[in-house]
Amino acid sequence: MGRLSALFDPETVAVVGATDREGAVGRAILEDLRDEFAGEVVPVNPSRDEVLGLECYPDASSAPPIDLAVVVVPPEIVIESIRDLAEAGTENVVVITAGFAETGGEGAERERQLRAVADEHDLNVVGPNSLGIMATSNDMNATFGPESALEGSISFMSQSGAFITAVLDWANEQGIGFRDVVSLGNKTVLDETDFVREWGDDPDTDVIIGYLEDISNGRGFIEAAREVTADTPIVLVKSGRTDAGAQAASSHTGAIA
Repeated sequence: MGRLSALFDPETVAVVGATDREGAVGRAILEDLRDEFAGEVVPVNPSRDEVLGLECYPDASSAPPIDLAVVVVPPEIVIESIRDLAEAGTENVVVITAGFAETGGEGAERERQLRAVADEHDLNVVGPNSLGIMATSNDMNATFGPESALEGSISFMSQSGAFITAVLDWANEQGIGFRDVVSLGNKTVLDETDFVREWGDDPDTDVIIGYLEDISNGRGFIEAAREVTADTPIVLVKSGRTDAGAQAASSHTGAIA
């Protein structure tokens, strides 16, 4: 596995913005992790001492070492939360929170700040505006989707969380399993090329599939795909090729298709 292996094989996962409030995304993700994940689950929220029976920490620096953080705080404090995580030594972050480039000028500036923090601290960041990630090898469902994937050898990335939900619902009925699942979101830091390379190096991924609204670096992606497809097939759906599709993609994840 490559540099993203810790993203899918963490020993400790934190939910930053964990809550016990009914209907909250922070609760849904924490419940899935608490009930299924093979490793340690750490809630982080300065307003709670305990969440769903788990000890809760006010910030990353006071928590046990965090391998992967799932951030579900309001958009205006995402950057502050990621700085706190980076200073505490966390290198892998999934930003569930929306309210970035897909919302206009203020959100685009917030996304630029997120990219700058990630570059400064050399962070692996999925999202923002992401459904989350899954890894079936350790029963990690760090998403707020209704379905967990069955175990298998397909790795799957998508810019649409709804598409992931639909595919997993169908695949579970058909008995089709996955290895890793990633909701790319706005792709501020990690994009399709990063995951193609990661899964191309993974001996347990036999097929890579994906749904993309835009491709961040066309030349880099083609080069990576040529290398990887020598051993691992890649099957992609590319949306946004019509005017209506491009407009939908732009408003969905900030993609300029």
